[in-house]
Amino acid sequence: MSHPRLSFHGAAGAVTGSCFRLQTEAGQVLIDCGLFQGSKTEKELNYRPFPFAPGKIAAVILSHAHIDHSGLLPKLVRHGFSGAIHATPATIDLAGVMLPDSAHIQEIEVEQFNRRAAHRNRDRVSPIYDGTDVAACLDLLRPQDLGDWFAVLPGLRARFWNAGHLLGSASIEIELAQGGDEPPLRLMFSADIGPDSKLMHSDPEGPSGVDYLICESTYGDVDREEATAARRRALLREEVRAAMHPNGALLIPSFAVERAQELISDIGRLIADGELPDIPIHVDSPLATQATRIFARHHRELEEGAVLMRGLRARNLHFTETVEQSKALDRLHGFHIVIAASGMCDAGRIRHRLRNWLWRDEATVLFTGYQAEGTLGRILQDGARSVRIQGEEFRVRARIRSLDLYSGHADGPELADWIKARLPLAHDLFLVHGEPDAIEGLAARLAGVVDPDRILRPVLDEEFELTATGARRLGGAAPRRLRPEMVARLDWHNDVSRLILDINEALASEPDEKVRAVLIRRLRRALDPDEGAGRRA
Repeated sequence: MSHPRLSFHGAAGAVTGSCFRLQTEAGQVLIDCGLFQGSKTEKELNYRPFPFAPGKIAAVILSHAHIDHSGLLPKLVRHGFSGAIHATPATIDLAGVMLPDSAHIQEIEVEQFNRRAAHRNRDRVSPIYDGTDVAACLDLLRPQDLGDWFAVLPGLRARFWNAGHLLGSASIEIELAQGGDEPPLRLMFSADIGPDSKLMHSDPEGPSGVDYLICESTYGDVDREEATAARRRALLREEVRAAMHPNGALLIPSFAVERAQELISDIGRLIADGELPDIPIHVDSPLATQATRIFARHHRELEEGAVLMRGLRARNLHFTETVEQSKALDRLHGFHIVIAASGMCDAGRIRHRLRNWLWRDEATVLFTGYQAEGTLGRILQDGARSVRIQGEEFRVRARIRSLDLYSGHADGPELADWIKARLPLAHDLFLVHGEPDAIEGLAARLAGVVDPDRILRPVLDEEFELTATGARRLGGAAPRRLRPEMVARLDWHNDVSRLILDINEALASEPDEKVRAVLIRRLRRALDPDEGAGRRA
């Protein structure tokens, strides 16, 4: 291999499944290995074989513990990987609770799926991985401190830079020896970059003058105005006040790690300062409970660690760990707040809370994080009047609200500033971890800063050769698992769910029995045109 190669096996034209593969003369390295979320078409990638041989991967460098960056590591181990997984100490602590939780959720969801499949005479599925795979994966984690170079392979070293996104999160700088008197090839992977106003972290950092830069673009087309801590708390206060109903609830779908802890801190502070009444707060997530203990252990590393600890000692804060405790929340009386995972409503206990409250006028659902295309959260955020949850239809009567200032991602101007601080750039900028509009929005912000011809937009499973004069797209690589137009899009599963809801709504709204019968006959003819033709004959 004359030049190293870089392949994009996730987070290419989408925001989940982050996984980049660097091939060198000394071996292959993965940067992250995350779970796909979104439409069923994308999530099915989690069950399909990797587009590379796991046993040939020599090492993994893990940017942070979020499941869309770490969630397929146990699968990698299950299928033959046995090398080191390099991560910061805090990332290792969080992975120690997040990956077992991921395996547990898979077991529950697969059990529910197989029960429904049996009723419909469909094939069963197996979990992507189990607790044994997670334990083997955790044994491979190797701690590396921020700023310290560490050897990954012969001639390849790396170091972590604070990314300001999550406890332990890091951007990754890689130096690859080129032989002779040539200077090393320098690559910089942003991973997820936190905003300047992040509650618990200092601003992101990084080196300048790299050869290749791989940067996220989640909010590349967004400009958050007045994104200050005071404004964030003021907007949260108003949302809580507007949601207050004597017999209601405020449901906050939340990522269990960090988002939940930020909300605990801010709501606790608003109550302590007298800006909100003493509202019961229930954190309905075993993972959030475990993660909160880790945050408490690392609170001295956090900018607002003292505020978090004060919020955790509040008498109105309750954690539900067992299934029985979670079910008991459905019997609560009086206004209360429930913070429950998952943040995109794709899994976890928030789906049970939504089943109980979504059809009620007195409920409010407040989104505080990014909702990927095809997720239940995005469908609700886009104004759906009814949705299907686990095969059951629910009318949406609850107020649906969004508060973007809790996002763990930098906005467009902040991403552009972070990129500018990495200049001069010797070769190319790859924009990843964003949907197409966000990628184009960030690219537009870089006009006059980075040569447009040097801004590359890789698609899923695309491979590039990193030459001395720039990146070169390679043809004839392994078949791509999804066409680009199928990534970060609603799929046929979403279309079928929407069709079923529309049919039910049309039939329910028609009072005339004969008209309903005509509509049903037309639908049957559309599904079986040969039968309709036979009847006409």
